[in-house]
Amino acid sequence: MSYIDDLEEYDAELELRLKREYATVFGLFRYCVLTAEATYLCNRLEVERNDQSAYPFARLVMEDVWVWDKARPTRIIPRTEVHTTQDVTIEELKTDDNVDTTLPPGFELSGE
Repeated sequence: MSYIDDLEEYDAELELRLKREYATVFGLFRYCVLTAEATYLCNRLEVERNDQSAYPFARLVMEDVWVWDKARPTRIIPRTEVHTTQDVTIEELKTDDNVDTTLPPGFELSGE
C-alpha cells in the first residue's frame, strides 16, 4: 500500500468518525448554522446583519458550539464569532418547548 493510499484511508476514517459524532451530538443542540466555511451546531445564536452597499455582511455569535472540522483536536468550543459576506443558513432544531429530536428509526450507528 502506498503513502497516498494510507492518507486516503486515514482521511476516510476521520470523515466517518466525524459523521458518527455529528449524529450523536445533533440532538443536544438548538440550532444548525451552515456557512460557506463550516457547519456549526449551537445552543445560543445571535445574528447581526450590517449589509454594505456592495455586499451583504453578517456577524454570527454562537455559544455552546460544536464545529464540523475533522482537523480540530476538539470540536466543542464555548463561544465563537463568525463574520461573513457569504450565504448563511440557520435551522432551528428545537424550540424553547424542549421538544426532543431523535434519530430516525433504524438509524442506529455501529460502534467504533
